[in-house]
Amino acid sequence: MSQIDTVSRAVPQLAIFTDFDGTLVELAETPDAIEVADTLLEELRHAMRELDSAFAVLTGREIADIDKYLAPLHLPVAGAHGTQRRRADGVLEAIDPATVRGAEAIAKSVQPLILANPDLLLEKKEGAVALHYRQAPELEAAVRSAMEEAVRDTAGFGLVPGKMVLEARPLGVSKGEALRAFMREEPFIGRTPIFIGDDVTDEDGFIAAQDLGGVGIKLGDGETAARMRIPNVASVHALIRGLGDIAARDRETALTH
Repeated sequence: MSQIDTVSRAVPQLAIFTDFDGTLVELAETPDAIEVADTLLEELRHAMRELDSAFAVLTGREIADIDKYLAPLHLPVAGAHGTQRRRADGVLEAIDPATVRGAEAIAKSVQPLILANPDLLLEKKEGAVALHYRQAPELEAAVRSAMEEAVRDTAGFGLVPGKMVLEARPLGVSKGEALRAFMREEPFIGRTPIFIGDDVTDEDGFIAAQDLGGVGIKLGDGETAARMRIPNVASVHALIRGLGDIAARDRETALTH
């Protein structure tokens, strides 16, 4: 039985949450090098329409970055692993100024390492900092040491490892907490959450979705709390497209009976 068949009976009550890099789009050497499939926007638009807009992206990227790649769509988004959040009604939640200052201090602290190693990429966000070492994997230990030191000197932050990246974010912030926040609001409230992701940073989201009676879907191999797996990005697109199609059919059936 396929993933689509497994959840088809619950589709009209679903709330879909998905990661971006490595899930909706293939990973690339640098964050700016990703490519968005020509069909993705229509698949997302279709799913949003048929699921009554109960579809959100939970990502390590900033919200503005997601808007750039998914324009003209304007989805509910939790950015910087939940540090930023735009609700389904379009309201952007305010970020604590202390969080912004803390992220700036961390970025400044690791700057000497960046200057000495141009293959490292520092991604500064409003409220979070990510240090990518995909192009210099031999520097993993140096990256970890520098980021650990920076976080020790900055109250209220912790480190989260990802695929060839180490991110500093506020304590108590995660994709799981962002998912829970969305689920307390319309149009998500009362629905069954499904979260699709590929990385260690998605594990909080899997756990939150399953705590709320839903399902976590892990893309690829590796240990996970998710109860289901999916093989690749193309399969994620097929799943999203299929869930939208099933919801449309169920809606049409309900209207004709």
